[in-house]
Amino acid sequence: MTIHYDESLDRTFHALGDGTRRGMLAMLATQGEHTAGELGAPFSITQPSASQHIRVLEQAGLLDRQVDGRIHRFSLRTEPLREAQSWIEKHREFWEGTLDRLGAFLGDLESNETVG
Repeated sequence: MTIHYDESLDRTFHALGDGTRRGMLAMLATQGEHTAGELGAPFSITQPSASQHIRVLEQAGLLDRQVDGRIHRFSLRTEPLREAQSWIEKHREFWEGTLDRLGAFLGDLESNETVG
């Protein structure tokens, strides 16, 4: 199996590596669009900190921003999450197959030792 790393996938996993950002994504997934202040409020973080988390999510392509005057509303973009899920699934299948073969091999070894 050849493993290819994609810069956009790296950004997605980096963005998902923080609990606050995962919480923001969960809010958007379950409740729809939010402002920056609304996204930061449940986490008791400062506005600059919320903005930094939002910036990371935007750089990963996980957010859409809609500007209406001074109000910035954010919504979830799911395509990067689907790409990450696909990558995880491919690797899960590879490792499950590898571990199944290892288990069968070890089972054969054990059988041969008890017979011989």
